[in-house]
Amino acid sequence: MKKHHKVVLGSFGTIIIIFMVIVGILLNGLIVKQQLNHNEVTNKIDSLQADTQAKLNQLTFNLIEAQTRIKNLNQDLGNIDEEFSLLKASASSDFSGIIEDAIQSVVTVKTDIGQGTGFIIHEEGYIVTNAHVLSGGTKLYVLDYEQNQIETAFVGYNSKFDIALLKITGDFKELALGNSNNIQIGEKVIAIGNPLGLQFSVTEGIISGVHRIGINNIEAYIQTDAALNPGNSGGPLIDQEGEIIGINNFKISGGESLGFALESNYLKDIINEIAQQELNQTLI
Repeated sequence: MKKHHKVVLGSFGTIIIIFMVIVGILLNGLIVKQQLNHNEVTNKIDSLQADTQAKLNQLTFNLIEAQTRIKNLNQDLGNIDEEFSLLKASASSDFSGIIEDAIQSVVTVKTDIGQGTGFIIHEEGYIVTNAHVLSGGTKLYVLDYEQNQIETAFVGYNSKFDIALLKITGDFKELALGNSNNIQIGEKVIAIGNPLGLQFSVTEGIISGVHRIGINNIEAYIQTDAALNPGNSGGPLIDQEGEIIGINNFKISGGESLGFALESNYLKDIINEIAQQELNQTLI
């Protein structure tokens, strides 16, 4: 090979080598750039995921907090509705809804020589009344609100507190005993009874005093100005929540608006005492 041919070939080889070096450098630069871009995109994705998760966590927390607030609001509204209902009853003296329910559990207690009132205190037909309503009688039965005459059994009595427990057969709606420790002077009440033979009469009044001394010298009586007359004995004294807070017992002769009812907490203990003695069980 001639000398100038060798020079040409050497120059061409050098050019190729330089070209390959340059191409290598460019390719490496592109790879590095792509890697940098990839890392940047990955970092952005990671950052976006973290931000999204944080927002989802915050949204979940907000939803839970909102549900809690709604629940509390519903409870508050329920309490407000209850208080408002009681306020309406207090302001308007409207016991009609309570009377409609309660009167179905009130009965007329009759003997061959007299009558009084009683009320169902257990769904199995147990009735409480005043013991003096039965005094001297030889026959006993009750009339329910629909004027059905029902044969009645005498269970037992407590002479100190003038309470008698009776029993009729069947399933009945009972009246609930309230806590007489919670009553307030000035609170409105109703008395349901059969004064002077006028069956299922309702009178309204207020609580004038609590823990009054009865004829048994025990401070166990509610004083009320709700009208009580012969025939009211043994009937319920009911508060604005429809619960029995006392059993109407006696009034002071010659005095106006001086009626007395045995407090429900005493009544509960006496009923259970009679039931334990006579039935070997607790009723309420």
